[in-house]
Amino acid sequence: MMIGVMSGSAGAHHSFAMYDQTQTKTMTGKLTRYIPGSNHAQLIFEVFGPDGKPMIGNDGKPVVWGVETASASAMARRGLSPKTFPLGSVFTVTLFPLRDGRPFGAMTGDFIACGMAVPAGGCTKETGKVLFIENN
Repeated sequence: MMIGVMSGSAGAHHSFAMYDQTQTKTMTGKLTRYIPGSNHAQLIFEVFGPDGKPMIGNDGKPVVWGVETASASAMARRGLSPKTFPLGSVFTVTLFPLRDGRPFGAMTGDFIACGMAVPAGGCTKETGKVLFIENN
């Protein structure tokens, strides 16, 4: 499971103390950057609101978040690589947010891929492809 991969490699190089593991956020967004890494990959995405449209911040720009995942090789084994998950792909992810309030988190829970557009009814287990299911 994904958490085992994250926990095993995380213990070797840093703790997850920077993440608030008492709360989770589930967000839907559009991939704008995929950063592969040997310890963790990062997905940077523009967040969508409940209406399926990009959320706009007070600065007039799209709200952007990032999420740390398992290593790029572990993600690829689950079907998630730059080749299989191109920029613009829509997904829903559950994450532990950073304690300091910056828009970034560590993946926990489900990761659902929904193609290149938000499906009617949102990007959910029913409308997308569940790539990861984690129970904490």
